[in-house]
Amino acid sequence: MDETDGPRWPGYRLYPVERWRDGQGDSIEDVVAEEVPVVLVYNGTPHVVMLATPLDLEDFARGFTLTEAIVENVSEIESIRVFERSKGIEVRVRIPEARCEMAQEKERNLTGRTGCGLCGSRSLEAAIRSPRPVRSVVTLDPDRLGWALTELAARQRINSVTGAVHAAAWFPENGSDPVVREDVGRHNALDKLIGSLAIQGVDPARGFIVVTSRASFEMVQKCSAAGVGIMAAVSAPTGLAIRLAEEAGLTLIGFARNHNHVIYTHAHRMVHRNRIQCAVEDESQASNTTSRISL
Repeated sequence: MDETDGPRWPGYRLYPVERWRDGQGDSIEDVVAEEVPVVLVYNGTPHVVMLATPLDLEDFARGFTLTEAIVENVSEIESIRVFERSKGIEVRVRIPEARCEMAQEKERNLTGRTGCGLCGSRSLEAAIRSPRPVRSVVTLDPDRLGWALTELAARQRINSVTGAVHAAAWFPENGSDPVVREDVGRHNALDKLIGSLAIQGVDPARGFIVVTSRASFEMVQKCSAAGVGIMAAVSAPTGLAIRLAEEAGLTLIGFARNHNHVIYTHAHRMVHRNRIQCAVEDESQASNTTSRISL
């Protein structure tokens, strides 16, 4: 479903607009990101409707199914089929019947708005699931984080022409070839990314994730579900996101931009030369103090 093939629902379209600058008006065509209702149907039963960018929908279905704990492993997803409808897109997912019955019990048959991470949840337990413990041993230094931010900005193909979509990118621990997905919804972009990694057989725990949004609680949930140890966001985290990251053992970074960042949880995965130097100096001072005491 690449927009260059001219499907009914491309990732973006041209719209006639009036552009005004300094009191002067022009009639031009503007590139506008598309936002389409996407219904996920499991074994013939509608589960949830999300507003999403109509690209990489197979990845989206895989990622959503995994991060919402509908299945435990991508191998349980038997098939995914995408159908274009007059008012949106239907994604049919086939999973084991036992898994489908469990999904139906979650009662998420409501519309999910673009910025919504809780839409359709009927209980606090269903909405705020305990995060999966993260055991990733990947570390990150500020220079590589700065490089990743620059690299992600250069790879936001849809946002570069519309200025209206989020991106989520996974960078391998060693290497320079990231996986990037975009969507009008920040959590949709993350689901697409995780779904893409799953079908490629890539272990998300062997790298880190950067998102072009705030770090909300559902982003932490999805990263911990995928086993990712480090998530860096260009904007701020929420308090709930911080508490969930702390509980999951995930390193949560906010305000990552222009070689600056703030570490909110599990700072041990960020390797700062200044911190190492301070630790060496502290150890040296402690050693000198002990020597003086012994004398």
